[in-house]
Amino acid sequence: MAATLIPPDLNSSSSTDSSSTSNRSISRSLRVAEKAKKGIKAEDPIVAALKYFSKVQKGTPCRGNDEFENNLVTVERVAYSKGLSPEAISVMLEFAMSLRMGTVPCVRVLKCLLPSTVVPHQAVVRAVVWLCVGKLSIATQVLFIKWVLTVFDMIDAKDNLRAIYGFLFSFVTEENLCPYVCHLLYLLTRKECVRLFRVRKLLELHSKLGKQPYLLHLLSLYKVFCPELVTLSFNSRIRAGFGNHNGPWKLALNAIQKRTAVLVPSDLPLALQTQEKAGSRKRKLGHLDLPVLTAVVQSQKQTSLSQMVVPLAQIQSFVQLLENLHLIELPAQMGSLLGSSLALHYLDCVQDESAFLRINFWLGHSLHEEFLFCGHGGASQGSDEAVQFLERLMSTQDFLQEGFSSVEAFLYKFLNVWDGSLLRPQILALLSNVPVVPSTCISRLLSEPLEQLFFTSKVFFKCGLIESLNGMLVKWLTWHSVYALEDGRNVDLDTSMNVSRSGFMLSVGELVRFVGRLATLGLQLEGCHSLLLSFILDFYDTVCDIFQKYGLPLVVMIPRSVFYPALFAFDPISVDRLAKIMNRYKINLTAAKKQEKITGKAFHISLKTYQEFNHYLAFMVNCLWNSRIFQPGDDIELSEELLHESGVPQYWASFSLTNHPAFHCYAIDFHHKCWPERRDVDLKSIQHLQQWGWYLEYLFTQGFDGLRQFIQSNIKTSSRGP
Repeated sequence: MAATLIPPDLNSSSSTDSSSTSNRSISRSLRVAEKAKKGIKAEDPIVAALKYFSKVQKGTPCRGNDEFENNLVTVERVAYSKGLSPEAISVMLEFAMSLRMGTVPCVRVLKCLLPSTVVPHQAVVRAVVWLCVGKLSIATQVLFIKWVLTVFDMIDAKDNLRAIYGFLFSFVTEENLCPYVCHLLYLLTRKECVRLFRVRKLLELHSKLGKQPYLLHLLSLYKVFCPELVTLSFNSRIRAGFGNHNGPWKLALNAIQKRTAVLVPSDLPLALQTQEKAGSRKRKLGHLDLPVLTAVVQSQKQTSLSQMVVPLAQIQSFVQLLENLHLIELPAQMGSLLGSSLALHYLDCVQDESAFLRINFWLGHSLHEEFLFCGHGGASQGSDEAVQFLERLMSTQDFLQEGFSSVEAFLYKFLNVWDGSLLRPQILALLSNVPVVPSTCISRLLSEPLEQLFFTSKVFFKCGLIESLNGMLVKWLTWHSVYALEDGRNVDLDTSMNVSRSGFMLSVGELVRFVGRLATLGLQLEGCHSLLLSFILDFYDTVCDIFQKYGLPLVVMIPRSVFYPALFAFDPISVDRLAKIMNRYKINLTAAKKQEKITGKAFHISLKTYQEFNHYLAFMVNCLWNSRIFQPGDDIELSEELLHESGVPQYWASFSLTNHPAFHCYAIDFHHKCWPERRDVDLKSIQHLQQWGWYLEYLFTQGFDGLRQFIQSNIKTSSRGP
């Protein structure tokens, strides 16, 4: 029993040794872990670099300073690879703007300030404070403002920037800074920022510097908020007022966002991506990217009930949109609205003029940079980005049921350099949305460039252009019918060129005559191509109903160069559509005459119009029904000798309803159905009274409704045949 017991002193000694060994092992493990942690920190060079720039003393030389150079290279490498964190942005911006090591490092640091997520607003405000000290050179100040413009959407809050609006406004007196400061003020301006002394200062600069676009754009925004303070009148087609200030940052930021996949989803897909292929020196890529609809991040401490706003990006449903309709804050980059259906609903409901001004500026800048000032291999070559961008723009205009003035201005310039094939469907669709153009400007803006393209292009382009101009006319007339009948008053047409109602009538007439010239020469060049003739008849199907359908007291007759090719066409559809058009002309002219007698107001429909219609009507009835053609006094008059030499029997009946090339096959088919036992075809037998009525019913059952309406309206068929 005693042999199995362990002496107490030995047990205690053994336990003490085991405990000390365990403690030494734990202590050693902790020391190793601490050394490893310190090693990891020591291995992270960006931390050491930021620590260096935050503690470097003023007056430290940079030339020959290897420590400075190594740390700055480290910051640049991280910035261009994955972007800088908000803390790093704050440290480096403070170092640069304080000029601790002079101007040269300041410029170099500003060029590598590429944020990975957001830019702290406190850092930007503090940098503006350094800007006000006045030690920075003008070139460095310009570079800083350009950087702020580039990362404006990434600044996490704008309220503090708006709080120093007055400090920023003071820089407009600097001639070199003025364009960039005006752009920044344009983005920050709210109604409470507009003051009389600021308006006076801008007007003073306007009188001193002339009509500078950046001043006009800022003043136009001021006028939207406070029209009583700005008495200056503005042309609604001001050219782009703010240049591209992206500088060296835009492409680098796009590359960082692609690598890190930092995207904020919206309710509609944003499929446009930045092109990777480098463009020309004059061209800046990425303008076709729709900016992502992002919220302005604000801390709860800085938000008060009196300044409560709801970023548009936080609206997730139409119900939320209605509940917060008057509290919504628009994003800084208005281009992001094109990618959100809720944002378009907001624009449509609120009709915010400042929002339309800003989105027009963004669109105008993007379209000009990508399509007018582009180099080879870019959007001008019909890339997918360009197609998607233009289709998104078209769907936006269709949703809002109105076009953008910047798109209109772009089209007028683009048509002069367009080859007719580049992005043809999209450009023609945008052309159909052009608002009313004054009659005096149609020749310069539309006729001259389009005529050159029309006469040198293939028949398919001719058809597309006629269709686009038809769509343009329909939109003009529809717009007029809505506003002219509002409250029974005559409403001036408030378009981008301020066209009055009388001017509108002149514009419509000039557009119709322009298409008539295109149709005349187009049919001659293409040998009366049936497809082209179909699109031309589509256009005159709109023209013939202007008075009855759209309430505009205007009747423009179809030209003879279109009437006769349609009447003598080989396809029955063209003849049928011409009959429908002539019947609608008759209804419109009759209604106009009756209305003129009732109201006693002249509609300015000339006697020549009535005479021309009567001439067409008589010729068409004689041709199709009475079998009398090539009569003396007709537009188409041939000598008797020539007609006899042609050897055509009964040439005067060559274009009747039985002998017309378009209906000849129908007459033969009807003959076979009436007399199946006959082997010879005698079309004269159809012209007997009973058979003639059956033949007309047979034609009407083939779908020729236009022909049926024309015959029933203009010919008495009950008494006799032709």
